[in-house]
Amino acid sequence: MKWRGRRESANVEDRRGRGGGTLIGGGIGGLILILVFAFLGGDPADLMNGLQTTDDANTGTYEETEKEKELSRFVSVVLADTEDVWSEIFRQQGLVYKEPTLVLYTNSVQSACGTSSASVGPFYCPGDQKLYIDLSFYDELQQRFHAPGDFAMAYVIAHEVGHHVQTLLGTSDKIMPLRQQLSEEEFNKYLVRFELQADYLAGVWARHAEGKGVLEEGDLDEALNAASAVGDDTLQKQARGYVVPESFTHGTSEQRKRWFNKGFQSGSLTGGDTFNARDL
Repeated sequence: MKWRGRRESANVEDRRGRGGGTLIGGGIGGLILILVFAFLGGDPADLMNGLQTTDDANTGTYEETEKEKELSRFVSVVLADTEDVWSEIFRQQGLVYKEPTLVLYTNSVQSACGTSSASVGPFYCPGDQKLYIDLSFYDELQQRFHAPGDFAMAYVIAHEVGHHVQTLLGTSDKIMPLRQQLSEEEFNKYLVRFELQADYLAGVWARHAEGKGVLEEGDLDEALNAASAVGDDTLQKQARGYVVPESFTHGTSEQRKRWFNKGFQSGSLTGGDTFNARDL
């Protein structure tokens, strides 16, 4: 991705070197944090342990490495690109896009959804409309998920921004209350559609990024590879050696790739209604 020398977002909050503080809230905010625990595929109990951790952190100045400095600039440029794309798409729909904030942190962080450790991976909290990321995830994306490349990381950010778009459009408010009405297995089916829609929205952004001439050869393959790497079936096979389809919350590798690609081919909100799609 051609990103050096381009506009960086002003909506980046740097909390690196500061701890997460005391757990607050819960309810839907905490629930959604668990649900968008998108890129690890681990046991939700691990996330809950992170939520229950209290960290009386220091607030000293964080000294970033040169690698971290480059990564922070990169994610800021990607965020700026999502701002431009979604502001224009919303304008065309007669809507106003409210830009989210991207929070950089290390180890643990406090959000309106609670206190979370870096082990949950990047996440979006609708309670404060912020994206949270520990930049060490970039290494994990390459080493654990075997999804190298800067555009793989861009896909991760675009997916979380996709959840922000869902929040602004009211999708989150329609889906999350169903948790109290359905069995876990039935609600998981809605979660899969929710996450696949975020993948579709990430693809929409990628199409517009291509239109701006910032994609390089191999970028699309990097994003598709990352989408495949975090499919429920792939992650469960790696963790357990077998899959449990009724426990899927994000979709299979094939589904995640396909919906990202659908968004890329479409480049618009039209076609992204995963909730009424017969064929996921």
